[in-house]
Amino acid sequence: MNVILGISAAGRIGIGKAFILPEQEERKIPCRKISQEEISSEWNRFTEARQAVIEELNSHLQDPNNSKEQKDLLETYLLMIQDPVFTKELQDSFEKQNYNIEHILFKKVQDYAEMLRNSNNDYLAERAQDIEDVYDQVLNSLLNYNTYDIEQVPDGAVIVARSMKTSDTVILGKRKIAGLVLTEGGKASHVAILAKSYGIPAIVGIEDITSLVQQDDIVIVDGNIGEVIIQPDTATITSTNTKILAEEKQIEALKKFKDVKARTEDGTEFEIYANIGTVEEAQAALENGADGIGLFRTEFLFMNAVKNFKGKKVSFTGTLSEEVQFQAYKQVLETMQGKPVTIRTLDAGGDKMINIQEVPNMAERNPLMGLRAIRMSLFYPQVFRTQLRALYRASVYGDLKILLPLITDVSQVDTALKIIKGVQFQLRDEGIPFNPDVPVGVMIETAAAAITADCIAQHAKFFSIGTNDLTQYILGVDRENQAVTPLYNEFSLAVLRMIRSTIFNANMANIPLSVCGEMAGNKESAIILAGMGVRKLSMAPSQIPLIKETLSHFSITELENLSKRSVF
Repeated sequence: MNVILGISAAGRIGIGKAFILPEQEERKIPCRKISQEEISSEWNRFTEARQAVIEELNSHLQDPNNSKEQKDLLETYLLMIQDPVFTKELQDSFEKQNYNIEHILFKKVQDYAEMLRNSNNDYLAERAQDIEDVYDQVLNSLLNYNTYDIEQVPDGAVIVARSMKTSDTVILGKRKIAGLVLTEGGKASHVAILAKSYGIPAIVGIEDITSLVQQDDIVIVDGNIGEVIIQPDTATITSTNTKILAEEKQIEALKKFKDVKARTEDGTEFEIYANIGTVEEAQAALENGADGIGLFRTEFLFMNAVKNFKGKKVSFTGTLSEEVQFQAYKQVLETMQGKPVTIRTLDAGGDKMINIQEVPNMAERNPLMGLRAIRMSLFYPQVFRTQLRALYRASVYGDLKILLPLITDVSQVDTALKIIKGVQFQLRDEGIPFNPDVPVGVMIETAAAAITADCIAQHAKFFSIGTNDLTQYILGVDRENQAVTPLYNEFSLAVLRMIRSTIFNANMANIPLSVCGEMAGNKESAIILAGMGVRKLSMAPSQIPLIKETLSHFSITELENLSKRSVF
């Protein structure tokens, strides 16, 4: 039995078999001269690799669960990979240049894709990504480069990894994951946030964890104290199961708060909302007694708009279409049965990379300070317009509010509102019904926004404070970086004073304000926020009963006194 201490990123206790995510090495395309004698054997390698991919595609094509879009794409892939014109051009280039087949294939595919993108034909331009995707599989086969499939994680597993990509965290909502143990990541990382949302214990900051645990080892994850136990003895397993049962009883006891209004001991009422990342989580919000959705993170829709093929994530549409988005937003609004639903526009970039044709992945030296969130939406306005069209089409099915992320200047709000007006004009011209009075709000999650909140408030219908990024940017601490986790402190005087200032400016402008960051779902920080005057808190659905129960033990005067001690 081996006991290791790490940093608690999400509470609760879990036990299960270890599933180790392999580290992905960067794929490198070799470039070397070959002799005349090697040409035949090199070409045979290509034809064998291509045939293996063809057989795999045909196998997937026979799956009766395929949607029409999936079937259409697989058929497109088969046509492309068997295209005699491309094959002849490839062979001619290969025989003339005398370089290894991987180098020639990679260069030929890139040239072909570039030609399609510059064709001034939308249909052909969309095929550029397809040809790259399908021949990537051939290259992987030639290079013996294997990628893992996150979908292979079984129910009841404890995921063990050096790090976990945000795009892979979708598995947390699909499987009954028992725990998460990582080397990298902070307690306010996106992985930690999702783990809390799904009630999965998570621990970060354990060096070389993948070398300390073997595949299928029994692992206990105690997210309450940051303890990992590898291959526990029988007595420890028994003790852990007893603790898990006690936790479940406590969770069951809190259920009595899900159907009551959140209020203090002396009757001050609060609105408690849910943060969600998928359509399915809206039901969990209702079941936990949410007054509505305070934050729908739409970037996870884009991350989910892919399907694994031989471990590689391949988009089946090349984009997340307006219709697909519309159906998702409509479903959430209808699920919430008239309760308010705040949907944040695409907050991609930084650590949340999406896989769509319109937004190419770019190497940025400092991505968290780069082209992300509203900056990306304004840089790629067609993606923004598509999302806005879907949102406004869905607006007639419930109480919708639209939230703009990572605003740093009034001009960004003005530009976004002009695009919104254009979208509304389009819809009106097309005779498509929508609600023109949907409130458009702003996330306060940068120092610039907090300092100029009085100005921004003149252009926004409401504020939502994103305490995760706000803390990160005020303190200059990367919340995904485990090495500086001790410096990430939401109770920092600088952070609390920025929040207090934003509350003041929202009140002066007479616009509603909520907090949707992790502070809202934490007992200690929710108390401070309530004492500062916040009356709308949004959190992971599972935290709602706990926060309602916590607030019921205090009078508003007690909360205000506790808050004053922290801020002054």
